[in-house]
Amino acid sequence: MNRQKSDSIFRAATELIPGGVNSPVRAWKAVGGNPVHLASGEGAWVTDEDGNRYVDLVGAYGPLILGHSPAVVKEALHGVVETGTALGAPSRAELEIAKVIVERCPAVEMLRLVNSGTEATMSALRLARAATGRSHMLKFNGCYHGHGDSFLVKAGSGALTFGAPDSPGVPASLAELTLVTEYNDLKGTRAMFAERGTQIACVFVEPVAGNMGCVLPENGFLQGLRELCDEYGALLVYDEVMTGFRVARGGYQELTDAQPDLVTLGKVIGGGLPIGAYGGRADLMSRVSPAGDVYQAGTLSGNPLAVAAGLATLRALDEPGTYEALEAKGARLQAGLEEAARANDIPLSVGRQGAMLCPYFSSKPVRSFQDAMDSDRERWTGFFHSMLENGVHLPPSPFECWFLSTAHDDAALEHVIKAAHSAMS
Repeated sequence: MNRQKSDSIFRAATELIPGGVNSPVRAWKAVGGNPVHLASGEGAWVTDEDGNRYVDLVGAYGPLILGHSPAVVKEALHGVVETGTALGAPSRAELEIAKVIVERCPAVEMLRLVNSGTEATMSALRLARAATGRSHMLKFNGCYHGHGDSFLVKAGSGALTFGAPDSPGVPASLAELTLVTEYNDLKGTRAMFAERGTQIACVFVEPVAGNMGCVLPENGFLQGLRELCDEYGALLVYDEVMTGFRVARGGYQELTDAQPDLVTLGKVIGGGLPIGAYGGRADLMSRVSPAGDVYQAGTLSGNPLAVAAGLATLRALDEPGTYEALEAKGARLQAGLEEAARANDIPLSVGRQGAMLCPYFSSKPVRSFQDAMDSDRERWTGFFHSMLENGVHLPPSPFECWFLSTAHDDAALEHVIKAAHSAMS
C-alpha cells in the first residue's frame, strides 16, 4: 500500500510534537515503521490520508462500541453545538448521565464526572487514601491505570516488591507507596497483605486486564481480593475504564459477585469524546468536595458534548440483543483466528471477554504479565504488518486489546479472518 502522505505528515509532526504523536503507543515503537495517519472512519472501516481503507479493530482503544461516526451520536452532538459546547455551570444532562450510569452499575451509588480515565483513577486513589487514612496502594504487574505518578510503577523480580518508578519524574519516595504483585496471583497478594496490609488504602485492579492484551481473572481471584480488603480494612477499586459498558450492560460488576467499593469509568461513557468518571458507595463519594473535604475539580468536567455523546451511546446499547450480538462477533473472530493458526501450525492463545480480545502467539494460556511477555512478539510484529497490508488496522502493540463494535458486520469479520489466514501462512 502507498502511504506517502502518512509518512510525510509523520515527519513534519516529529518537528512539533514529541515523537510525532500525542500518545506513545501511536508511534509504532513496538512494531517498527511509521504510523498510519487516519483521515476518517465510518462504521467498522477507517480510511487513511492516502485513501487506503481498513477494517478497524482499534476502535479508538475502546470508546467506539457503536463503530465510527454512528448516526445517533452525530445527531446528539449537532444538537449540543446549537445550544452550547461548554456552559461552566451544572446542566440537566449531567444528571441524566449520572442516573443512567448508577442504574446500570451495581456498585455505583453516586459518581463524579471528570475528563479522562487517568483523572478518574487519580481522584479515586486520593479518595481511598482519605477514607482509610492510609497512604499505600496495591496494583498488579501489567495493569495500567493511566499516567498518574502513583500508577507508573512496575514490579521487581519477585511477587512481593516495593514500587520502582517506570518513568523519570516520578519521585522514588512516591513510588514506594505503590505495592505491586502479580495479576491472578492470590497467594502472592495474600503474602503482601500479611506484611503490609494495615498500610494499604486500596487495591486497584482491572477486572479484565486490558493493557497486557486481554487477560481474564481466574476463578476466585476477584473474590479473594474482596475478602482481603474486607479483612484488612482496605478499599477495592475496579478500573473499568476499558470494561465499563463494553463487556456487559453494567460493566464487569454485572458479571461477578465480588463487588468493589469504588469504580473508575471512561471510554464508552463518552461515545468517542474525552470523559471519565469515578463512583461507588455513597458514604465514600460524599467525602468529595463540595459535599465533603476531599478536593477534586475540573473546568470542563461534565462537558455537554461528551455527555451527549455518552448518553446517546449508552441508550443505543439498550437495544435488545446488543450484548448478545457483541459476544457472538467476538466468538466468531476468536474462532476464525484460531482456525487460521491451526491451518498453519502456529501456536495461538486468544484472551477474550465479549467484544474485546487479544491473540497471543503462545502455546499456553496467558494469565499474567510474564505470560504475555513470553509470547512470540517477533512473530506478532510480522503479523501486524501483514494484516495492515491486507486491509486490517490493528493496535500497534501485542499488548493492546482489539475492539469490536456493533458496526462490525459479517463482511468486516470475514475480511479480518481472511487476512489472518494470509498473515499466518
